[in-house]
Amino acid sequence: RSNTCFKALCCKGPPPPRPEYDLVCIGLTGSGKTSLLSQLCSENPENIVSTTGFSIKAVPFQNAVLNVKELGGADTIRKYWSRYYQGSQGVIFVLDSASSEDDLETARNELHSALQHPQLCTLPFLILANHQDKPAARSVQEIKKYFELEPLARGKRWILKPCSLDDMEAVKDSFTLLINLLEERELEPSRM
Repeated sequence: RSNTCFKALCCKGPPPPRPEYDLVCIGLTGSGKTSLLSQLCSENPENIVSTTGFSIKAVPFQNAVLNVKELGGADTIRKYWSRYYQGSQGVIFVLDSASSEDDLETARNELHSALQHPQLCTLPFLILANHQDKPAARSVQEIKKYFELEPLARGKRWILKPCSLDDMEAVKDSFTLLINLLEERELEPSRM
């Protein structure tokens, strides 16, 4: 503790600017992307409407600011997702753990194409298994198995975490893990 006091005495001046990272947030309609991001920005949850095109939110964390480009998850929009991938430094994929088998299969296919997409395949992924508070929610273990993440994402940096709007602390912790991966990636010599 004395160390931090010493630092505070010795380094007066404005705090260094927090690094900013550009992320893309994808997932099917109804998976809860907008609600999660709005809560992280402390916005009023009552005003949430489903994202039809895309929206950008600056999500502030203690050690970084995440500029999150959230893409609408409707069938008609998903085919254009890849147009918005350029410049992303990480990916947030939100899925509804309590969704129907059909939707889960669609989500799996979308996640697989994202993990293999040339503009995303080397990036860190935060996969959020949302709506864990619903009775029909599948466990993270079930989702990991169903989504075949182990073989597909081997060698990639991905985090799969359960989440729900009633435990935003856990959501923040998951984002902190993602920020750690983003920071690690910055420190690596670029693979050109």
